[in-house]
Amino acid sequence: MNQEYTPNVMGELIADRAKKLGEKVFLRYKDESYTYNEINQLSNRYANAFIKQGIEKNNKVSFMLPNCPELLLLWFGAAKIGAVEVPVNTSYKGEFLYHIVDQSDSRILAIIPEYIERVIMIQDRLKKVEKLLIIGDFNADKLKGLKIPVLSLAEFIDAPDITPDIKIYPSDPHAIIYTSGTTGLSKGALAPHKFWIVCAQKMLEYREGTKDDIFYTFMPLYHFNAQCLTTVTALIAGAEMILADKFSASRFWDDIRKYGATQFNYLGAVIPILIKQPEKENDRDNPVRIALGGGCPQNVMEIAEERFGIKCLEGYGMSEIGIPIHIRANDRRPGSCGKALDIYEIKIVDEDDNEVENGEPGEIIFRPKEPFTMMLEYYNMPDKTLEAYRNLWFHTGDLAKKDEEGFYYFVDRKKDSLRRRGENISSFEVEKAINTHPSVLESAAVAVASELAEDEVKICIVLQPDCTLSAEDLIYYANERMPYFAVPRYVEFMESLPKTPTERIQKYVLRQAGVNENTWDREEAGIKVTR
Repeated sequence: MNQEYTPNVMGELIADRAKKLGEKVFLRYKDESYTYNEINQLSNRYANAFIKQGIEKNNKVSFMLPNCPELLLLWFGAAKIGAVEVPVNTSYKGEFLYHIVDQSDSRILAIIPEYIERVIMIQDRLKKVEKLLIIGDFNADKLKGLKIPVLSLAEFIDAPDITPDIKIYPSDPHAIIYTSGTTGLSKGALAPHKFWIVCAQKMLEYREGTKDDIFYTFMPLYHFNAQCLTTVTALIAGAEMILADKFSASRFWDDIRKYGATQFNYLGAVIPILIKQPEKENDRDNPVRIALGGGCPQNVMEIAEERFGIKCLEGYGMSEIGIPIHIRANDRRPGSCGKALDIYEIKIVDEDDNEVENGEPGEIIFRPKEPFTMMLEYYNMPDKTLEAYRNLWFHTGDLAKKDEEGFYYFVDRKKDSLRRRGENISSFEVEKAINTHPSVLESAAVAVASELAEDEVKICIVLQPDCTLSAEDLIYYANERMPYFAVPRYVEFMESLPKTPTERIQKYVLRQAGVNENTWDREEAGIKVTR
C-alpha cells in the first residue's frame, strides 16, 4: 500500500484509503474498532458538524482530550474542511491553557467534563472561544458558573456524512503543534498538510512498514509523534493502528500481545523503564519487530533489543521540521541518530553559522529540498519565526557531531550544555553514565550557579523501587565512569522528575530549584574526585 499513490491532503488520504480498503480495521481502542469506511464516514459527519457551527477554512479549533477515537475524528473532520486543529496538552491549566487557546485564535474548544473547572478559571479571558464542546456525559451541576455556550457531542455530530465540497491544497495549514514549553511560553508550529504526510511516508520507508503491520501507540494524540508517526503512518500504509490511553510499564507487553502489535513508538525514558521491569520467561515472546523513537541510551537500547527481540530505530526531529535525520534498520552506528533524509539539507555550524569540521560539535541547522515539508511559521510569533530562520536556515538549538560517513550524533540541547572549569559538558553524557548504576531509575543533569565563573553540575536522581543509594556512593561510582570535570558536585534524590506528558524532562524546573535544602554538596562533604 505504501508504494501506491498517496494524496498530500489529509481528507483526500482518508477517503482514498477508505475507497481501497473499505471494511479493513483501521483503529482499535480498548474493545472498540473502526474500519476505514467508518472512519471516513464519521469524519465526514464531524466535518459537516464543524460547518454547521460556522467553522470555515483556516479557522482554528482546539482539542484538550485524552487519547480517544473522538479526538481522531475531530482532527480528521477539521482537516476535511481546511480548519486547523490545535491539540492541547491535557496537563495544561491556568496560564498555560489560556496561552494556547487564545494565542491560536481557536473558536471552539473540545474538552472532557473533568476539565470544565479549568475553563471556568480562565473563561473571562477566552474572548475568542465561541463554543465549548464537551466529550462525555455531564450534568447541569458541572456547568455552574460557566459562561461559554456548551455543546454536547450528540448535538455536535447531528450532521450528514457526505463529503464536504471544500478544496484543500497540500500547502494549506493543517495543525498547530505547540512545543513542549520546557523553556518558556510554548510556540505553535503551524504545519501544512503535505508536511505531515511526507514525514510519515518517509518514516514508513525507514521503519520498513507495510499494510500487514499493526502500529501501537501510547503517546498522547496532542503530540506530533502519535499523530504523524503512528496515525498518518498507518493511514499511508493501509495498516491497523492501536491507540492506548496511556503508557503502563506493567501492562505494556500484555497489550502488545493482545493486539498483535508489530511496531510501537517511544520517547524519553520509556525503554529504560521497560528494561527495569522484572524479567519474565516470555519477554521475547512478542510480535514486535520495530520500536521507533528517540532518547534511549545506547547501552539500554542494546539490552532491550536482546531481551525483547526487537530492533530500536532512533532519529532526530522536532515538531517544526519533522524527522530529518534517522537510522535505517540495516544501516546503524552505535550512538548515532542516523543520516540526513534525502529530502532535507543538514549542516553542523558554529556560533556564526560557519560549517564545522567532521567530528566537531555544532548546532544543527536545517532546510527542506521540497516545498511545504516543514512548518510554515510559528503562529502569531513573527519575531520567533525570523529568529529561527536566521540566514535562511532553520536553527534547531540542538548540538550534534557528524562523522565522515555522514552519521550524526546528538550531543545536547544548546541551552542544556554546561561549562565548568573551562570544559564543555554534555548533560546527556552525564545522565547516560549515571543511569548505568543499578539502583538508578532515571536522572537529569542541569547547570546551577557556581561561586566561580561558569557552572556547577547538579544531578537529580530517581531511584529504583525499594533501592537505596547514598550520594557519596553515587559520586564514587561516577568518578570511575566520567571525566573529573563532569562528575556532579550536587546531588538531589527525588521521588519523580518533572515531565511533560510526553515524558520529556522539564529541566527548567530543576534549574530554577537550584541548590536547596534537599541538595547534597560534594565539596561540602569533603569528597574529592580524581583526574
